[in-house]
Amino acid sequence: MHKKEKGDVDMEAVYQEYAELVYRFLYAHTHNADWSQELMQETFLRAVDSISRYDGSCKLSVWLCQIAKHILWQELRRKKRTDTVELPEELPDTSGADGETSVIRKESTQALYRAIHLLPEMEKEVVLYRMTGELSFRQIGEILGKSENWSRTVFYRAKQKIRKELEKYEL
Repeated sequence: MHKKEKGDVDMEAVYQEYAELVYRFLYAHTHNADWSQELMQETFLRAVDSISRYDGSCKLSVWLCQIAKHILWQELRRKKRTDTVELPEELPDTSGADGETSVIRKESTQALYRAIHLLPEMEKEVVLYRMTGELSFRQIGEILGKSENWSRTVFYRAKQKIRKELEKYEL
């Protein structure tokens, strides 16, 4: 762990090392860059306040993501939002593509997110962490308290379900 002096944790170093991971973790849930940034800042504020309670029983990255997830769920309850899987704020840039190609890409993206939304919660989390949070299978396993192989297996099975669902749309 990052320590300045005996018993003191260098939270600046912790922030530098883990801010991007926490942000990606949150973005995987929110698909909203500004909101993810706000939640990440709140995560580190709470971490500073509660670092004395960190007992080292899990990796620091896992502890931070647990705080982030708790804050996210509090915000979702407060806002009475029930759906954490939304379409991204912007679809991929299709400039230069003809109108028909642009429409097909938009429909494909929407179908993909609908298929992800239909997955059981744990599979949905793994897929979102991997695809939008760009987390490694090892990181996903740590965050969810599972193994790297478990994360790979869940992701593979979820991909199969998504493919099957997308076949309905002939995509």
